[in-house]
Amino acid sequence: MNNKVYLGIIAALLLAIAYLGYGLSKKSDEIQVKTEENEQLEFDRDALQLDLEKMRFSYDTLATENSLLMAEMADQRSQIDELLKKVKDKNWSISKLKKETETLREIMKGYIFTIDSLNQLNQQLMADNQELTDRVNTVEGQNRDLIERQENMEGMIETGQILQTSQLSATAIQLTNSGKQRETTRARKAEMLKACFTVMENRIAKPGDKDIYLRVIAPDGTVLPSSDGQASREFAEEGVQYYSVKRNIDYNNAQMDVCVFYTVQEGTELQKGDYKMFVYEGSNRIGTIDMVLK
Repeated sequence: MNNKVYLGIIAALLLAIAYLGYGLSKKSDEIQVKTEENEQLEFDRDALQLDLEKMRFSYDTLATENSLLMAEMADQRSQIDELLKKVKDKNWSISKLKKETETLREIMKGYIFTIDSLNQLNQQLMADNQELTDRVNTVEGQNRDLIERQENMEGMIETGQILQTSQLSATAIQLTNSGKQRETTRARKAEMLKACFTVMENRIAKPGDKDIYLRVIAPDGTVLPSSDGQASREFAEEGVQYYSVKRNIDYNNAQMDVCVFYTVQEGTELQKGDYKMFVYEGSNRIGTIDMVLK
């Protein structure tokens, strides 16, 4: 072969080598691109998986007592679990999975907003309820105060209705043959005992008939018996006690003078010594008188 033929073969070989080198370089670039795409795809899948797991955890932290919301969130958790399976399966389009994930994220945001609103409303209702409870307690306290004041007022009125007396005095009476009364200090001559007093004006007392009782305590501590024997009634301070005489008066709220007479039983002589007389209107003691017989 001549030199021209060798040169032609060499040139052809060089061209073939250049072509093969170009093709190999191009294929290497394509492999590099594919490798980078696969790496990016794996990165996107890992990121999407992490995102879905975080979203699943967020659903687990959402708390509500609304049964309808609980059921809907349970369905959303199931959808997240399905997407996680698809991500791990790698046979699904990553862009489609991203789109579905974003849809679930928006739905979750709505649940978060709704639950937050319900919690705020619940807190407001609790605050309102506490305020209402406080107001009820305040009103109940005021009612108790009013009841107590009313009871105190009723007690004051009841106490104020009790008759008051002044100028109390007591004497023993001896009857003369002519029927006249003569005061005496001698026990053996006393045939009657007279207790006199003034009932004071009282505008809040109930007018009308009033029973006046007189208990006469002899020096030996016994109660002088009434004309009916041992008559008794219950008194506010002493309880059930015998009384000596009872008289009825017609009280019209104005000041009036009253005398109550006790007749010594026939054949009985009074003891010498100190006598104490207790005057009552109804069951309330309204006066005390001391007297001495010689």
